[in-house]
Amino acid sequence: MLKIGDKAPSLSLPNQDFVEISLRDLEGKWVILYFYPKDNTPGCTSEACDFTAALPMFEDLNAVVLGISPDSPKSHQNFILKQNLEITLLSDETKEVAQNYGVWQMKKNYGKEYMGIVRSTFLIDPAGNIAQIWTNVKVKEHANVVQKALASLQSPKA
Repeated sequence: MLKIGDKAPSLSLPNQDFVEISLRDLEGKWVILYFYPKDNTPGCTSEACDFTAALPMFEDLNAVVLGISPDSPKSHQNFILKQNLEITLLSDETKEVAQNYGVWQMKKNYGKEYMGIVRSTFLIDPAGNIAQIWTNVKVKEHANVVQKALASLQSPKA
């Protein structure tokens, strides 16, 4: 299991425009990496809209927001168009990145067990280390919680 201070596992995934995005290309920036189960579902839509609304604040804090799900780039394109999203969505169709981050796990719903994404967010510092982790995320207010944590980590220590 990943913990604060660990080097973030590398990733290179296609975004909604089929452009490869790699973590190493974002060194020097804060990265908000949030994993979500599925495009166009109520909780995932709410979370994506909240991160889009907070994007100007994140950009002011030198941060990039990346959402990751097992959906295809085409599905991400449709999700972005339908919801007017401004964040970047990455496609992890093999679930390899989700496994590397420990968020591809056994889940239970209505008595059925299945493998799926556990909604989680990783805040990665400009040096590529994990600065904060949220697991089993509750969508409401999550983008604000992440923004406050990021601002706090960046504020000079007294």
